[in-house]
Amino acid sequence: MGLRAGLCFQPVRLPGHACSLAGHRCGERKSLCFSCHGHLACERGKLDCNAKQWRLFADILNDLAMFLEIMAPIYPICFTMTVSTSNLAKCIVSVAGGATRAALTVHQARRNNMADVSAKDSSQETMVNLAGLLVSLLMLPLVSDCPSLSLGCFFLLTTLHIYANYRAVRALVIETLNESRLQLVLKHFLQRGEVLDPTSANQMEPLWTGFWPSLSLSLGVPLHRLISSVFELQQLVEGHQEPYLLSWNQSRNQVQVVLSQMAGPETILRAATHGLVLGALQEDGPLPGELEELRNRVRAGAEKDSWVIIRETHQVLNKLFPKFLKGLQTAGWKTEKHQLEVDEWRATWLLSPEKKVL
Repeated sequence: MGLRAGLCFQPVRLPGHACSLAGHRCGERKSLCFSCHGHLACERGKLDCNAKQWRLFADILNDLAMFLEIMAPIYPICFTMTVSTSNLAKCIVSVAGGATRAALTVHQARRNNMADVSAKDSSQETMVNLAGLLVSLLMLPLVSDCPSLSLGCFFLLTTLHIYANYRAVRALVIETLNESRLQLVLKHFLQRGEVLDPTSANQMEPLWTGFWPSLSLSLGVPLHRLISSVFELQQLVEGHQEPYLLSWNQSRNQVQVVLSQMAGPETILRAATHGLVLGALQEDGPLPGELEELRNRVRAGAEKDSWVIIRETHQVLNKLFPKFLKGLQTAGWKTEKHQLEVDEWRATWLLSPEKKVL
């Protein structure tokens, strides 16, 4: 099949670089802070996708920073290092906490009333801080002469703080799909033929291990990561009409997806589902008949070329994904948007012509 591919890329803009470069002009200490801000700004997609995990991480890191400040005077030799580490932790807390707070405010603004929700949140925070100040003024005379009692109260209150934040984050029910929630819902659908509702999926979502998924899924990567010749492009395009191309590294359990200019939220959701289905072929657990057969072939090493498996999973998804998508919508998931981490690269190529059966 003769094929010419017209490739068109859009540049990726990383706003954090400007912050990092500006920081180097303000001395070593400010440079470190600006670099941390810039690095987290570059990770802005992860903050949106995993807002729960980053919210909990920011709370724990803030408590750790306060602990370092308390311990700094006790060890004068390490005072500078301890205070610097505490300030560094607070810089990370400032970015991660502020970003996740904004993301959760958007989730809570059910009537597009972000200003109202933000005002109520700020007023509640002010009242809590005032109450904390009054309680600390009452407790200070009682514990000031006993360092061990002070540390005991700190650890008790810190434990209560972390537990309260964990319960608050666990109580959140987000109706949009990120990678963790999509994997949970898809796994349940493949095993039982049912779609989990948002409440059940959010209760099962991992909060401590959500940063390290077993499958490495990259959406919106540049085309040159997948192919190096027109022949390889032909192999990926052949047999389907979907506006995305997918590469699967079986040894690394890594899936990379190139998105077309025409790819919308539903296409991105299907591409992510496709990648997770490929990851399920290397895991245990029941699968539908066609996928179970493919898994046996993968484990037997019968298909050394991943693109053969990819082509056949395209055919499986043509039947499976419409049912899955309808199940998501019926269960209450918002499929018109998502919280999947997607890079900005896009490409244009000629779709494979449909085969007509006479």
